[in-house]
Amino acid sequence: MASHHSEPLDSAAAADAPSDNNPELPCPPYHIVTKPGQLPVEFLEPSAAQKLVIGFDCEGVDLCRNGALCIMQLAFPDAVYLVDAIEGGKELIQACKPALESDHITKVIHDCKRDSEALYFQFGIKLHNVMDTQIAYSLIQEQEQEGKKKTSDDYNYISFVSLLADKRFCGIPYPEKEEVRTLLRQDPNFWTIRPLSDMMVRAATDDVRFLLNIYEKMMEKLSKVSLWRLAVRSELYCRCFCLNDNQFADWSPLPPVPDDIEADVYVPEVDILSVLDVPPGKMGRVIGRKGSTIMAVKESCNVEIHIGGAKGPPDRVFIIGPVKEVRKAEAIFRGRMLEF
Repeated sequence: MASHHSEPLDSAAAADAPSDNNPELPCPPYHIVTKPGQLPVEFLEPSAAQKLVIGFDCEGVDLCRNGALCIMQLAFPDAVYLVDAIEGGKELIQACKPALESDHITKVIHDCKRDSEALYFQFGIKLHNVMDTQIAYSLIQEQEQEGKKKTSDDYNYISFVSLLADKRFCGIPYPEKEEVRTLLRQDPNFWTIRPLSDMMVRAATDDVRFLLNIYEKMMEKLSKVSLWRLAVRSELYCRCFCLNDNQFADWSPLPPVPDDIEADVYVPEVDILSVLDVPPGKMGRVIGRKGSTIMAVKESCNVEIHIGGAKGPPDRVFIIGPVKEVRKAEAIFRGRMLEF
C-alpha cells in the first residue's frame, strides 16, 4: 500500500519549488491518497452548509477519453491531496463523484476540457461547477480592452505557465513545467510510475497549489456579467469533448442570467456549444494553412473554436459562443468544406 504523507515537500524538493520566488505562497503539506477515507469529509459529503472552493487538476497518460487518468490533484487552503488512481483504482475516483458533480464545491482549474473528458468516459463523472481560469483570463482581457480593436494575439488561449507569470495573478516563473514535459516526451508513461518521486509530487502539487490565490484575484476583477459568462462557458468547457446522444440532457443545466444584473446593463446572448461534423479529408480546409481559417473565423465571429487534434475526436470541430456568432461560424466552415 502506498504511504499517506502529511508533511510538506522535503527540503531538497522545496528548494526547487516556485514558492521561493513568492514568499506569500508557501509550499503546503501534501497527502498521497489511496483510500477514500483519507480525503476530507466535507469533500466526500458535499453540503450547502459548508461550501468549498478547491484547486483541481488531473495528470495521466494521454489524458482524454482513451488515455489513463493517473492522479487527481485537489488543493485546499491548508493542504494538497494527490488522489492516486493507480494505487486506489476506480473505487477511489468514484468516491469523488459526488464532489466533482456538486453545486456546493467550486473546482478551480486551468482548461478543464480534457480532464472532464477523461472523468466522463473513464468514470462516468460529469464535471460540474467549474471556474476555469483560462476562460476567466480571457474575460478579464475583454473587460480591460473594451472598445479597442482586437488583434490576433487576443484570440490565443493563455497557458498555465504564462498565467502564473502574470503579476496581476501570481507573478512566478514555472520552469519545472518544461522539465516535466521533457520527461513525458522521453517516457509517455511517466505518471504511472510508483512510488511517486519527489519530482512527480512537486509537479503535481505545483499544478494546483496556486489556483486558489489566482481565483481570489480573478474574482475581484470580474464584473457581474463576466462572472455569469464565466459560469456558463466553464460548463460548456466541461462538455466540450464529452459527446453523447442526448445533447447533454443528463448534465446540470447551464446557469441562468442572475437576477442581480441591472436591467440597464447589456447582457450578452447566452453561449452555446456546437459540434460540427467534418467529412473525411476536409479538416485541412477547416483549419487552413497554419490555422489561418480558424483564426479568420474567430476574428469575424467572436467564438472559441476547438479541435480534437491527435487525441480526437478527429472529425469534429467544437464551437463555443453566442448563438448568432456560432451559426455564422458554422456557415463559414461549411462553405470552406464545400470548396474544391
